[in-house]
Amino acid sequence: MRKITALLVILIGLSGTISAQSDSLQANRFVTRAITYGIGYTNLLDTYLSPQEYTGMEGRVVRETIRMTKLFDGNVSLQNIFQANLSYTHNRVDNNNTFAGLVNWNYGLHYQFRINDNLKLLAGGLSDINGGFVYNLQNSNNPASAKAYANIAASGMVIYRFKIKNYQFVARYQANVPVAGVMFSPNYGQSYYEIFTLGNSEGVIKFTSLNNQPSIRQLFSLDFPVGCTKIRLNYLWDIQQSKVNKLKTHTYSHIFMVGFVKDLYIVKSKNGNPLPAKLRAY
Repeated sequence: MRKITALLVILIGLSGTISAQSDSLQANRFVTRAITYGIGYTNLLDTYLSPQEYTGMEGRVVRETIRMTKLFDGNVSLQNIFQANLSYTHNRVDNNNTFAGLVNWNYGLHYQFRINDNLKLLAGGLSDINGGFVYNLQNSNNPASAKAYANIAASGMVIYRFKIKNYQFVARYQANVPVAGVMFSPNYGQSYYEIFTLGNSEGVIKFTSLNNQPSIRQLFSLDFPVGCTKIRLNYLWDIQQSKVNKLKTHTYSHIFMVGFVKDLYIVKSKNGNPLPAKLRAY
């Protein structure tokens, strides 16, 4: 009888281990992916090209993937965001215009503090890699300015799930603040011909921090079902600014976006209910 009892205890322990491993695998299979498109207002300044501010319209696309990992007992999520924007702006007297574009990639981790099944607080860090251009239609000597910078950014997030009648909603606020990085910037009055042809490149790579690159990207989103589809509404408030090599730049964008959310590799629990909160990244 003792041998049978011991065998049962061992089997129960093994089943618990297998179940925990299964949950971990399920957590890594539960992926939330979204793509949104939007348009909004932007304010642009680049004193390498002009001392004037330019304002106009901006279009943007954002693709995001978020999932849980096995790190720290399955409490860490991985977020991957790719976004690209194009803008067309004009100066105050409306006698000159610019085209501008930027590609941004964020990749990082957040530790999830689960307050309850519906509320999560996330804290972590992201890589923040950016590349783009500003082209002034009237300038002859220096018609364009290149944008290239990379940062380590601190990131925080609040995710709240709630229901209205039988419909599940997910609200989120996220803020990313670059803490330290590097930026390419010509010196004041220096041409790209001097840098890339003549080789006068001293000082064009600068270290950045909150002191000379005080920037923040803030995102408000709301996910909700419409029939068999899950819709996402975004409001993106993007503030990118710098003061490097006696040159000032800023881009202030307010973008309203709409798109679709898809949950991939969802595994249901045995009783048919959705996965527990611990296994959901979002």
